[in-house]
Amino acid sequence: MSEMSFEDMLNESFKTIRTGEVVTGKVIDVKPECILLNIGYKSDGIISRADYSADNSLDLTTAVSVGDELEAKVRKVNDGEGLVVLSHRDILNEKNNQKIQEAFDNKEILIGTVDRAVNGGLSVVYDGVKLFVPASLVSDTFERDLTKYVGQDIEFIITEFNPQKHRIIGDRKRIISERKASAKKALLESIHEGDVIDGTVKNVTDFGAFIDLGGADGLLHISEMGWGRTESPKKAFRSGDTIRVMIKSISEDGKIALTRKFPDENPWVLALTKYAVGNVVEGKVARLADFGAFVNLEQGIDALLHVSQISTERIEKPADVLKVGDIVRAKVTDLDAEAKKISLSVKALLNAEAKKEKEEEADAEVADAYTDDASEE
Repeated sequence: MSEMSFEDMLNESFKTIRTGEVVTGKVIDVKPECILLNIGYKSDGIISRADYSADNSLDLTTAVSVGDELEAKVRKVNDGEGLVVLSHRDILNEKNNQKIQEAFDNKEILIGTVDRAVNGGLSVVYDGVKLFVPASLVSDTFERDLTKYVGQDIEFIITEFNPQKHRIIGDRKRIISERKASAKKALLESIHEGDVIDGTVKNVTDFGAFIDLGGADGLLHISEMGWGRTESPKKAFRSGDTIRVMIKSISEDGKIALTRKFPDENPWVLALTKYAVGNVVEGKVARLADFGAFVNLEQGIDALLHVSQISTERIEKPADVLKVGDIVRAKVTDLDAEAKKISLSVKALLNAEAKKEKEEEADAEVADAYTDDASEE
């Protein structure tokens, strides 16, 4: 039996390692760009910055200290200079991939940090693993500017997981949609027609405003913004305003119609008395049309002064004698409180006043004649 040399006996005392094997070692030296490990092998192991972290600017002396234990995977048994090339990052990626696999299987919600906006979506880092959230899955509404998400932590679920092809797809839209659906269901179960609640103006259009009711949006149509006429919703409301609204109706498919025509503020309640036929009223010209002028009598009540009733003389169009803002005094000639329509006539008022004036003149003449007769006697 041949005797073993000292070198052979020394080598025999160390374990053997293979490429791909996971080893644990103790840090014996650390520099900003690399770490040296004693792994119980005849050669020490080395971990470069790239094999430790995805952060290429990381100073390794701030991450580990001499004496720390690290787990790593063998990349090369010999780097050509007698050192074993190791990767701590591979170990972390495998562990994180396992976590992502479990999250994928269980549809678990994860939180990652957006490191950059790329063509067609967001690059997100979760525990050192990069994944992609397509633009169509970032939100439940169209997002024109994705750069606003950079640096933010966002929630997502994994919808596709293929680590071999480095393809991991995240979905944020589904979380948002499901939460909104849940919140809307809760809201619809708690509100009823006629309820008065506070909401926040979310968006204003030419035809109305969408109000966030805390779980679902309701539409406040321009015709329901008050008892008075609203010329422009954009002048009446701004996004972010908090307003009080009443639930007008809730459709079977969950659409909510709102109103600000509160019953206790209805000016038509007293209209039968205030604007009875024959009453003389005063109002301001609100707008002109070819067929007549609309006169505002009070907030929420407009009356029509037809072109034929504007004067005792014939006129071609209201604008010939009236302008918006003019004060008009007229007689009520028709009232339909149910249809919320009132008709006015300046002509009827003028004729009535002229008739009364003639009657007063006639009475005065009779009185004068009686006085003269009495004097002669």
